[in-house]
Amino acid sequence: MVASEVRALFAVASRPEVVSLAGGMPYVTALPLDAVGELVAELVADRGPVALQYGSGQGDPQLREQICEVMRLEGIEAGPDDVVVTVGSQQALDLITRIFIDPGDVILAEGPSYVGALGTFAAYQAKVVHVDMDDEGLIPEALAEAIEACARAGQRVKFLYTIPNFQNPAGVTLSAERRARVLEICRRARVLVVEDNPYGLLGFDGEPMRALRAEDPDGVVYLGSFSKTLAPGFRVGWALAPHAIRDKLILAMESAVLSHSTFAQLAVGRYLETQPWREQIKAFRELYRERRDAMLDALPKFLPEGCTWTRPAGGFFVWVTLPEGLNSKAILPRAVAARVAFVPGTGFYADGQGTRQMRLSYCYPEPDRIREGVRRLGSVIEQELEVRDTFGAGAGRHRPGVDTPGPDLA
Repeated sequence: MVASEVRALFAVASRPEVVSLAGGMPYVTALPLDAVGELVAELVADRGPVALQYGSGQGDPQLREQICEVMRLEGIEAGPDDVVVTVGSQQALDLITRIFIDPGDVILAEGPSYVGALGTFAAYQAKVVHVDMDDEGLIPEALAEAIEACARAGQRVKFLYTIPNFQNPAGVTLSAERRARVLEICRRARVLVVEDNPYGLLGFDGEPMRALRAEDPDGVVYLGSFSKTLAPGFRVGWALAPHAIRDKLILAMESAVLSHSTFAQLAVGRYLETQPWREQIKAFRELYRERRDAMLDALPKFLPEGCTWTRPAGGFFVWVTLPEGLNSKAILPRAVAARVAFVPGTGFYADGQGTRQMRLSYCYPEPDRIREGVRRLGSVIEQELEVRDTFGAGAGRHRPGVDTPGPDLA
């Protein structure tokens, strides 16, 4: 486990005068907080002795049925017996890694990939092999080549970890045509797919795409979460897994925490039962769409020539590539001094890549703050380009490994 070299900077970045384009925090203020407070109070009054007691390692049965209803929006047909409730999807990812990984085993992951996943993989001493992406998501040919290269080297590929929808951090989505090819490649190579899908219902255009799990129930473990569509404070996620894996997940869950919060599970279940949660997701989508549009409008106005970026169709993030000779991690202290924050790209790779990249988040600031933050960031990059042109490119040094900020920035 590696301590973050940028964590201290983000203590400064959390000050109100700093526009933070770093944090991946959902805008929970948009929830009907009065209604949530009332249902929590009613839960304690009506079912307090149950809600405040130990629970099942697999999770509350009614909530597991409700989770199946949520997954149907993405084409998944499953029964509650195959669902394991976890402490956020992060714990599900940790448990899957614990079950499958011996030190030195290979995990294939998109490059870039989610910082929380890379930290988990590093803690279990896995070797992460990144697979290239483009604007249509994971490149199937690159995936096949990575599997073949590992086989030639005698390395065991345990699973592919992928975020197919509005990927964190790149914001891109795996196209429908590529989904079939990725699944076929993994089937032929007998490689399990771990599909992490916290943003799948937060698309801005049309209906949700069919999940990978909907096409291959036996070859995919699906990870879901209520952190983005309800609130991360409940810490309720889940894994949908084939029977044999499900049984191991329950054992691993019980050894890790004995049982998770019955109170949080029943609160989420009551929310799904009593509140118009589908309408709330639509409200979130419109709110994040407005903020995405504010960022995409500001980037060409304020970032200098030579910068490029992705155009997400949902989710929380834009992935920016800087001109040659600039290093996002070296720029960060100067950006914070200019009262704007982002996450450097190196934190999203296990091997030191990403020096020219940065992740910008639009989910939390108001649109006007987003525009001001991008303006400040553009000024910092302009100054860095002047320094580069005067003194030459200084790429800086980066120690390979997982270098991640705290959970509020994940």
